[in-house]
Amino acid sequence: MARTILIGAAVLAMAAGVAWASGGGSAPVGGGSAVPTSPRLTPEQMAAMQYNDGLKQQEKADRLSAEAGTAADPKKRSKMEADATKAYEKARGKFENAVKKDTDMFQAHGALGYVRRRLGDFEGSLAAYAQALAIKPGYTPAIEYRGEAYLGLGRLDDAKAAYMELFNADRKRADELSGAMTRWVEAKRQDPAGVDPKTLEEFSTWLSQRLEIARQTTALLPPADPRW
Repeated sequence: MARTILIGAAVLAMAAGVAWASGGGSAPVGGGSAVPTSPRLTPEQMAAMQYNDGLKQQEKADRLSAEAGTAADPKKRSKMEADATKAYEKARGKFENAVKKDTDMFQAHGALGYVRRRLGDFEGSLAAYAQALAIKPGYTPAIEYRGEAYLGLGRLDDAKAAYMELFNADRKRADELSGAMTRWVEAKRQDPAGVDPKTLEEFSTWLSQRLEIARQTTALLPPADPRW
């Protein structure tokens, strides 16, 4: 997901140790010397703090999950997977707190959808993505990860539609989804897990055609802006 750090001015001031409560900047204690008081944060700023904390846990979980995937020792892999799950659960709690504080923070809704999906809660994931997209239609990170949730649920037509929407709006995100689709096909060929073989091959054929179209049209795309 997009990882823009949303820290308000008061939060930055608090981190620097120079933020003061409004109306004087200090509060006398027992008639003696004045001491700094905590900044009065808005709900939006508190939500931003929760969101940022959630991102740290999400990044930790993603790293552990990736390392577990390459671990040769079964015990080490199992521990990494368990640690990743704990980090995803912590991230989920942070993102849930963020959207309670600021219901319009579409980034937090999108991030919540991501960690729910990683925890296997596909329906909860879709609900979070739907909320993110209701607030910010066309938010491509949510569209891409929602497509991956559709894959997890076997909703292949919906996954295709997500890819087509991204192909026209955000080619990088479309490529990410097609990569997830490729991995899904490879995994299902090893273990179909209820997916009809004919359906799987039809989806694989569709994906191959889309990848070829993407390859042929890549040269027609405008060059990337060097400032980014």
